[in-house]
Amino acid sequence: MRRATALTLSLVTALAAAILGLLPAAPAALADSIRDREYWLGEYGIEKAWEVSKGAGVKVAVIDSGIDGTHPDLQGAVIGGHDSSGAGSPDGQKPIGAKPEHGTLVATMLAGRGHGKDGKDSKDPVGPDGIVGVAPEAQLLSASTWLGSPNPAGISDQAQIPDAVRWAVDQGAKVINISLGSSSPVWPESWDSAFLYAEQHDVVIVAAAGNRVGGNLQVGAPATIPGVLTVAGLDRQRKASVDSSSQGISIGVAAPAEELAGGLPGGQYAEWAGTSGAAPIVSGVAALIRSKWPDMSAAQVINRIVSTAKDAGAPGADPLYGRGILDAEAALKADVPVTAVNPLGSIADWIRVHRKGGATVPAAPQETAAPTAPAKAVPEPAAPTPRLNPVESPWPALTVILSAIAVLGIAAGGSLHVWRRSVRIRAGGALLPPGAAPSGEPEESHPAS
Repeated sequence: MRRATALTLSLVTALAAAILGLLPAAPAALADSIRDREYWLGEYGIEKAWEVSKGAGVKVAVIDSGIDGTHPDLQGAVIGGHDSSGAGSPDGQKPIGAKPEHGTLVATMLAGRGHGKDGKDSKDPVGPDGIVGVAPEAQLLSASTWLGSPNPAGISDQAQIPDAVRWAVDQGAKVINISLGSSSPVWPESWDSAFLYAEQHDVVIVAAAGNRVGGNLQVGAPATIPGVLTVAGLDRQRKASVDSSSQGISIGVAAPAEELAGGLPGGQYAEWAGTSGAAPIVSGVAALIRSKWPDMSAAQVINRIVSTAKDAGAPGADPLYGRGILDAEAALKADVPVTAVNPLGSIADWIRVHRKGGATVPAAPQETAAPTAPAKAVPEPAAPTPRLNPVESPWPALTVILSAIAVLGIAAGGSLHVWRRSVRIRAGGALLPPGAAPSGEPEESHPAS
């Protein structure tokens, strides 16, 4: 079994090795060990779900920072794009914003196809190396947005998000992934019509719940919008993640959010964390269902996912796990009663009640009072994304040892300097000449101070 490199020390060890002149050139990336990191494929029933469907024929829109469609694991996956920011490329494939890598990380986890096929005649579209997404045969639509820092084009998030949603619906997306969040449960009224438009066109929208480590203790918009399938995050022990999740009554299901692996722009890979990565796992499952049953309604797709989830936390729906932990195999294979109602609500019903009488600020579907104004949407905070090197090497351990030796050497040198200075002090405080000892005492008898 391959052992993962100690990624949390990568910056420290690289710096120490560079100082010592011992940092080797990075070996060519062999992505077979990258595939080994995708524990959720086996542990959450996704590989079993592939016996039923791999997402063929389903368009999934990724509203994010743009997807680098040239990544080896996304070759042929991105079939269309759009820029809602005014600062990206028309095809939506230019990484932009405060976290330009974000969209590519999300896309590879959702519909990565791997690379390095053994033979050109292979009918399997998935290569043996690199990232394979939950729905590797799905087609991606990239809607790029500039969030998290001032948009040089001047278009606000209040305009970008609804523009991206409407574009995705018009392009035939059956699933929309939004791994973006905010610190407020309130959403701008300008978003109402776009999310209603998606609901009226029978589109499944999946959104990230947000991360505590980013300051989001409770779920923020757009994950609070009725009818949206909101995804909370789990750690490796299938417990609600302390850092990489939040809580709220709008959560529908929980999925892995720690020790995730995804692709970076430029053909690289990274380990990361957050419900930004949990959301595309669930979006991928939604694509598998929509591929298997093309005529199934969005409400029924969502119902299959939440009703087959494994209950966790307090019995029944709760603000940490929602309806439970994702079980992809059950979502594709279980006998689920048909329903015409989205178990997570309807934006149409909400608008009819809360926008009546000229109301301009929605009453947030949360336990606490809502802020008076909507917060700006931003790329969901995630853990640092050091590049993964799937080739095992003795250098990381060696550089740690050499770094420790260097630190001990510096400390010893400092102690020697202090000791030598102490023996050069006369009773009156004057300095002795270098190499001289105090009167009446041998130099070596003075302890370091």
